[in-house]
Amino acid sequence: MKPFDKLSKRQRSILVYMEQYVSQHGYPPTIREIGLATGINSTSVVNYNLNKLVAAGYLERSDRVSRGMRLVAPLPGSAQPPQAVRFSSAPLAIPLVGQIVASEPVPVYDDAASAGDSIEVTPAILGSADASQVFALRVKGDSMIDAMIADGDIVLLRRQSTSETHNGQMVAVWLEDRGETTLKRFYHEGAQVRLQPANPHYQPILVSASACHVQGRVVSVIRQLR
Repeated sequence: MKPFDKLSKRQRSILVYMEQYVSQHGYPPTIREIGLATGINSTSVVNYNLNKLVAAGYLERSDRVSRGMRLVAPLPGSAQPPQAVRFSSAPLAIPLVGQIVASEPVPVYDDAASAGDSIEVTPAILGSADASQVFALRVKGDSMIDAMIADGDIVLLRRQSTSETHNGQMVAVWLEDRGETTLKRFYHEGAQVRLQPANPHYQPILVSASACHVQGRVVSVIRQLR
């Protein structure tokens, strides 16, 4: 195990906060809560440091449950060993914020049609995504049919910025110049971005990288039985 004083300041802060949170609530905090409490603005940076703490021997993580983190080593000055935590297996309510077109781009989410709506999902369907960062959209169109996303399906997306997005990821993208949004695979190619459909009947959309804003990455798809 890596000595506590050899961890970075951020990593020590995360551990102290987690110990306090578990002591108070009986379950671990979300990645977003850790970031807010420790002054880390990016969830990807929090995730990076959590993985470092796993490697250092202080944490265990699971991608099969919500809030899937557990302290496994006492911290210096702690009066008690790490407490057992209760992982959540109950259904989670994910906000259904509207629809997204998987064909030609259209104006961004139809909030008026779905205000206050939500769907219940099991924690396992989110993988390692923080439920507080996930939202749902209903798909309209068939441009992603070869990616197993059909008209009427519901996609679950983790909030994600353009800078966090890697080529090949399936994302909801806001196109600033057009005032529209679309669901496509993302490819950053120099000064432009190629938004690639998964249907040979549709052409790629080429836009300026500066006018392309990723809103979220698809983490799961719920097929609607017909």
